[in-house]
Amino acid sequence: MRLDKYLKVSRIFKRRSVAKDISDHDRVFINERLAKPSSDVKENDVITIVYGTKILKIRVMAVLENAKKDDAQKMYEVIEEKKIDLPDEDLLP
Repeated sequence: MRLDKYLKVSRIFKRRSVAKDISDHDRVFINERLAKPSSDVKENDVITIVYGTKILKIRVMAVLENAKKDDAQKMYEVIEEKKIDLPDEDLLP
């Protein structure tokens, strides 16, 4: 399944277009490799998403074409979720 569709079906992102935009901006990795929206997602892949002030690392548990809300939560497990600090505004050029 395509990465952008997986992120939408699993309800990590609300819209597929948002998942596509984040992937287009080099913020998503599959197994520590930069991923594009069309990258293939398989079970046991580790997906790392960097957005806002958060890094989310998940393991793909299932790939379903359609999922209800309860099933969507079973599609992945959170390995790590951490907040990152933004640089001081004084340090920005």
